[in-house]
Amino acid sequence: MASTWSKFLLAGAVVIVAGAATAWALTKPDPHPASYWANVGEADLARGEQLFWAGGCASCHAAPNAKGDGLKVLAGGRELPSPFGTFHIPNISPDPAAGIGNWTLAEFGNAMTRGVGPDGEHLYPSFPYGSYARLSAGDVNDLFGYLKTLPSSSYLAPPHELRFPYNIRLTVGGWKYLYFTDRPRVQLASADDRVRRGQFLAEGPGHCGECHTPRNALGGFEADRWLAGGPNPEGRGTIPNITPGSKDMGSWSEADVVNYLETGFTPDYDSAGGSMVEVQQNMAHLPKSDLEAIAAYLKAVPAR
Repeated sequence: MASTWSKFLLAGAVVIVAGAATAWALTKPDPHPASYWANVGEADLARGEQLFWAGGCASCHAAPNAKGDGLKVLAGGRELPSPFGTFHIPNISPDPAAGIGNWTLAEFGNAMTRGVGPDGEHLYPSFPYGSYARLSAGDVNDLFGYLKTLPSSSYLAPPHELRFPYNIRLTVGGWKYLYFTDRPRVQLASADDRVRRGQFLAEGPGHCGECHTPRNALGGFEADRWLAGGPNPEGRGTIPNITPGSKDMGSWSEADVVNYLETGFTPDYDSAGGSMVEVQQNMAHLPKSDLEAIAAYLKAVPAR
């Protein structure tokens, strides 16, 4: 009898260990191999600046209400409330101690596109690496090169204030297993180069879906409601539907969308409000051809 019980306990332990090993294999941090970041060449700083504006880096990492050159001091420190607790935005200036001045391209790139920190840890998806995953190694190299030209700050943001179990970074691996992807968010009927460029900008660096797509209880996108609007992920108000099915924007022409991104004014002479003010101001730095591409994409996505 004792022998049977021992075998039962041993079998149970084997199952638990095997399950834990499988779970770890599926959810462990998964950076790109070192070779992915090799031979990318010299950074194109002008292109890096365009990615800086398209990616909205200043909207999170600059001081609140920063203007002009102040937008390029990426000291962090803003609070980002969420249903899981409060995230404190980090310093990504070139400061070697407080910022990313000592990071390598691989460390920066794996944070941007794989959600893996410089010490091999999972990063929380409050940083929209789920969108930035669509950037190529060359894109990341250009952006990193540009960020290194910006002013340094020695400010250190406080740690995140998250509730249990969200304060355990290992749980992020499970979230990534369920929701992290670098595949297109929607399948488009159009093969037009302009629409494809718009898809890259909107689904990638522009990360439009991070606000405009509703989320489930775990913070994952409701994939079949891409860009359909919903509750503000920061907890205040609602974010509008920006698909062709929207009762408001659905009637906008591509030219109306471009004008809105350029000027902040709607066809009815209303103006951008809330967090969209900063987004619009960032987008206004992009060439008009990119704004036209974004508009073409927004007219091509499925209506919701």
